[in-house]
Amino acid sequence: MKFFKHIQNPFFFLALLTTCFSFAQKRPVTHDPVVAKQGDVYYLFCTGPGITSFTSKDLKTWTQADPVFAKAPDWALTVAPGFNGHIWAPDISFHNGIYYLYYSVSAFGKNTSAIGLVTNATLNPTDSNYKWTDQGIVIQSVPNRDLWNAIDPNLIFDEKGTPRLAFGSFWTGLKMVKLNPDLKKIAQPEEWTTIARRDRKGDLEDSEAGNAAIEGPFIFKKGDYYYQFNSWDYCCRGEKSTYKLMVGRSKSVTGPYVDKKGLELAKGGGSLVIEGNKNWYGVGHNSVFTFDGKDYTFMHGYDASDKALPKLIVKEVTWVDGWPTVKPMD
Repeated sequence: MKFFKHIQNPFFFLALLTTCFSFAQKRPVTHDPVVAKQGDVYYLFCTGPGITSFTSKDLKTWTQADPVFAKAPDWALTVAPGFNGHIWAPDISFHNGIYYLYYSVSAFGKNTSAIGLVTNATLNPTDSNYKWTDQGIVIQSVPNRDLWNAIDPNLIFDEKGTPRLAFGSFWTGLKMVKLNPDLKKIAQPEEWTTIARRDRKGDLEDSEAGNAAIEGPFIFKKGDYYYQFNSWDYCCRGEKSTYKLMVGRSKSVTGPYVDKKGLELAKGGGSLVIEGNKNWYGVGHNSVFTFDGKDYTFMHGYDASDKALPKLIVKEVTWVDGWPTVKPMD
């Protein structure tokens, strides 16, 4: 989520995100969506107060549900002074009978950030075992120590079952780090990889994100390849949003990931998957999941008829010559 430094009025944007939409809707107000399916219900989680959530039976009509957190974690204010309860860019996985929901706490345009983890045995709020339990901080970035930003997490397992967390926004790009088997902390000795980056101005203070506009990694395994999706340019600016979705692939989860031309994503490469048009602005920050034998990507964008609010976009992914393809925005 996000580099809000260039938003003229970020607090107006945040106020919009707090609006309650409890009725069924085709395109709910959504930012940075991820989805899991339990039984016959799809559960969507996205940026918002306490982690906003929605449910659906058909991936078409969505109803808002209770947030994950009734109140933000107590540690959030110590990480990000000025934190206002909006939790960014969740990531959902089901592993060994438990749902793992990673999330981001940060301040606008700064790397005073941390990725936390909350777990649950079920996503069904009517189940007696339903309870979100916060596991605390997994990774934290600190200005003047780290030239990376601990937001936008995504959990991925390699072919041996080793867990790694991809994450990052602006600064020196997107990172991947090996986790402990319990998925709660960085493994020792530490194993770090830069999986994607764009050029960053060299004369910036460590606390400034700069113009290296890349964020939101999501790794999806298909066949022999791991596909890294990420978003270039700027979100959160209504009709001025320039977000676009890019991709590269690798036979190793840690890379190097390369685009269709063979250029490494860690050296500025990336092949376009989808971007906005005259009807939709700033399409990006996606996730990819397989449901009932079909691959889907979930992302957000700004409908030209309602420029102020990011909306959910769901598209089926097809594969052409080993590369993900989606239909352009209508």
